[in-house]
Amino acid sequence: MSDNKTDCPGTCEACDAGCGFDGTETVTLELDGGISQECQVIAVFPASNHRPYIALLPLDENGQNDDGEVYLYRFTQENGEPGLDNIETDEEYEIASDAFDEWLDRNEFDEIVSAEDE
Repeated sequence: MSDNKTDCPGTCEACDAGCGFDGTETVTLELDGGISQECQVIAVFPASNHRPYIALLPLDENGQNDDGEVYLYRFTQENGEPGLDNIETDEEYEIASDAFDEWLDRNEFDEIVSAEDE
C-alpha cells in the first residue's frame, strides 16, 4: 500500500476490523493481464456474516474516479499485515454489497461527496 493524502469519510470509526486505515491509503491491485490499478481505500466494514470487507475506489491516471465504480473484497489481516481476498460467491457478494450500502447510508456518503465537489 502506498500513502497518498485523501479525505476520509470516517471509515474506521464504524468498524471493528482493526485495520488502522486513516483515510490516507491507496492500494495498488495487480489485475489479470499484468495491469496495475491504483485504488483509494473507502472503508473497511463488517457484514452480517461477521467478516470484514473493504471497498476500494479505482482511480484513473489523474487520481480521479468519474464512473463511481467500487471494488469490494474480503479484508484480512495476518501478523498485522492487511490483505485482500476475492469474494467467491454471488451470495457472499450480495452480503458484502448490502453491508456497504448500509455503511454508505450510515455515513451519509452522498452528502460528503457532494460537499467535497463544491
